Amino acid sequence: MLLRLPYLALTSVFILIRLLPMSDRDKDAASTVWNILKEHGIDPAPERDHTTWAPFLRSQAHAILAADFFETRTLTGATVTVLAVIEHATRRVRVLGATAHPTAAWTTQLARNMVMDLQDTGTRVKFLIRDRDVRYPAAFDAVLRAEGIEVVQTGIRMPRMNAIMERWVRSCRTELLDRTLIWNQNHLLHALREYEQFYNTHRPHRSLASAAPLHPLPEPVAEPDRAHPPRRPPTRAPRRHSARIPTCSVTSTDVVLGTYNLALAPHRTAGQP
Repeated sequence: MLLRLPYLALTSVFILIRLLPMSDRDKDAASTVWNILKEHGIDPAPERDHTTWAPFLRSQAHAILAADFFETRTLTGATVTVLAVIEHATRRVRVLGATAHPTAAWTTQLARNMVMDLQDTGTRVKFLIRDRDVRYPAAFDAVLRAEGIEVVQTGIRMPRMNAIMERWVRSCRTELLDRTLIWNQNHLLHALREYEQFYNTHRPHRSLASAAPLHPLPEPVAEPDRAHPPRRPPTRAPRRHSARIPTCSVTSTDVVLGTYNLALAPHRTAGQP
């Protein structure tokens, strides 16, 4: 009991100190610290240990790959599943495959093919963004993890976290699938390969300043006069007008035709031009 009395006294003193109004000096000190942190771009302590989604996508765009499944129907009524990936920085699309029966072995093999394709093109990827679809087996993530690619899953029912990939799926539907009658799986793969080539080599992108993923814009010309010299006016030969032939007019009167004028050319001799 005697030991608890000093503890209660100290606790009461601290409570009374906290209840006292803050002086102007303390307010100035707190605002000064806040201004210094703001000027140097330092966030408050609770916000320093984590990064929001938008800054993460912007800072790591050169090393992010996004994947997604989408489905389409053929004329026979069969449902075909397609798996595609897109690079965030270059917007390059890769259609990995299409099948009517997506199995774990099929998806894992597509992951291996994608990794080999990335190695052949020299593309360095650190993160792959995908949703929580059950068609992604554990072996799919294991293949990527073995290559040093971290799989980042989006939130539940949050497609905006994978907005770039979702936007490409919409473009593929509106520009290709909704305008083409797909006969079977082979026809679908052929159409998707053609659209992939068009998307990567010819279709302009607003995020790339109207350039294509595999065809960047040419560098701006620093000296336009040297690149495009002024055109000289074309020199034309003087026109030669033909000599006019003098004519004469004769007025004649006829009973049937009445009075009329007749223009006649003079007769030329042998030596006359």
